[in-house]
Amino acid sequence: MVQVVLPNTKIKNLPFYLATEEYVAKYLDNRDYFFMWQVNPTVIIGRNQLIDTEVNISFCKKNNISIFRRKSGGGSVYSDYKNIMCSYITNRKGVNGTFNYYLDKMTDILLSLGIPAEKNGRNDILINGRKVSGNSFYKSGGKSIVHGTMLFDTDLEPLVKSLTPSNDKLVSKGIASVRERVTKLSEYTNLSIEEFKNYILQKLCSGTVQLGNNALEAIEVIEREYYTNNFIYNNNPPYTIKNCTRTANAGSIEARIELKNNIIRNIHLYGDFFTGSEIENTILSKLIGTEYTLKALNRVLSGYVVEKHIIGLKKSELISLIIS
Repeated sequence: MVQVVLPNTKIKNLPFYLATEEYVAKYLDNRDYFFMWQVNPTVIIGRNQLIDTEVNISFCKKNNISIFRRKSGGGSVYSDYKNIMCSYITNRKGVNGTFNYYLDKMTDILLSLGIPAEKNGRNDILINGRKVSGNSFYKSGGKSIVHGTMLFDTDLEPLVKSLTPSNDKLVSKGIASVRERVTKLSEYTNLSIEEFKNYILQKLCSGTVQLGNNALEAIEVIEREYYTNNFIYNNNPPYTIKNCTRTANAGSIEARIELKNNIIRNIHLYGDFFTGSEIENTILSKLIGTEYTLKALNRVLSGYVVEKHIIGLKKSELISLIIS
């Protein structure tokens, strides 16, 4: 694995690092690449989430907490400078295989420090049953990208307040709940955050690639999209039906469907699920113009393996979500 060395150590906004991932995926060769980064207080929304239902926007504005959206699925995340963000870019194609390879590597590094870490499910790392790392997946430039958190010593109070309503009782319960469910690496190692980062690099990477000024210019072009209101706030389209479900393997999904004369005019899915493709241009576009009946949906989706588009979601579950 090759470490991507950024041009300077100045903290940048989240879009710079996400754009760097895209740059590496598009312009560098087929080796595996890795880099770590930190941001000032920021809420990061999953690709398919509705910001109004996930973020306490007023609290974030009052407390100078930035809000940005990423292109990977999964849930909302709060990050500050005491949380290490990791980016892994690879030519590996499969979602589960990519997750497993990366998480096995990171888990082994923690174990080598005497930290009792274990991989949990598809995208988390736990210590003594409490979450210390959550990760997301997306594809860009023909490559697979896994990025996520490594909770070192993040302040939990703004984490809870930025992602939940500002009711004092709910917030206090939320903080207590988060403390029960997550843990910090600082509780298990005497290494400083910089020493810990260097240890990861020594264990994980066998070479470096330095990004120069030309790369910076290309990254700046890519990151512009992340700053647009349309991308961040993902303006809500009109709908006549809203259905929600939670599945064991795909997570929470909400379908918003616009109908006219019982024909699907538009359909959007929101939630913390992961996608294996751009679902708007593949599976969802095929449903537009379809009659809103079980028979018609089964006919249109007969040639699709839904799990390839929405990871972990069965075709029957998607149909049941649309017509519930």
